Amino acid sequence: MTIYLPELSSTNFDFPSPFEALDDPNGLLAFGGDLNPERILNGYHHGVFPWFGPNEPLLWWSPAPRAVFIPDRFKPSRSLRKYQNKMQYRVTINMATEQVIKYCSSTRPAQETWLNQDMCDAYIALAEQGHCQSVEVWQDDTLVGGLYGLSVGTVFCGESMFSLQPNASKVALWYFCQHFVKHGGTLIDCQVMNPHLESLGAIELTREVFIDSLHQRREASMLKDCYTQQDITVTLPKVNNE
Repeated sequence: MTIYLPELSSTNFDFPSPFEALDDPNGLLAFGGDLNPERILNGYHHGVFPWFGPNEPLLWWSPAPRAVFIPDRFKPSRSLRKYQNKMQYRVTINMATEQVIKYCSSTRPAQETWLNQDMCDAYIALAEQGHCQSVEVWQDDTLVGGLYGLSVGTVFCGESMFSLQPNASKVALWYFCQHFVKHGGTLIDCQVMNPHLESLGAIELTREVFIDSLHQRREASMLKDCYTQQDITVTLPKVNNE
């Protein structure tokens, strides 16, 4: 099968409309360009993100339907609450962004990861510019889990997560959802649905609904201290043993 894709210009950071993305493969929109942080950020502002495997060209995607979390509806499972009551993981924001990005890359088999060195460098550069945020989960002083993504207005575009200990990435998501909502956050983009995301409560939006939601939120402002370095806490309800 022959696929015809627009090639991105090397001299500007414009993207085709996400509504021009292919149905098969789902969401493939364009190729080429580069991983300049400004280009990546512009992509996310239009619902487009880079993803490509080993030995593939740089590909840009905007899939439909779009997997998202509605953060104020996120409910940790009883077992997760019980586990965190026992373990008391410490959760922080933007304390170790570079480490989180590198762990998200290194903890996956080489043939499965799209997060190569060039991608890592690009998101680390975005973190230095204040656009890429991370959530860290600590057991004592050891980083055991976390997630990262880009902040776009009151939307958080989740990129990847990792766990070195049970439930660590789930705790990161749980704590972040509460923190995010308290600071004005409205939507978490997680790109493409999979069984793990679905088990955590992700839902799917049509491309039209997602893009409209993104356009309404991308210029809105969070409370200014949302992404400052800090510990994140939630109220841990008591969970009775059964």
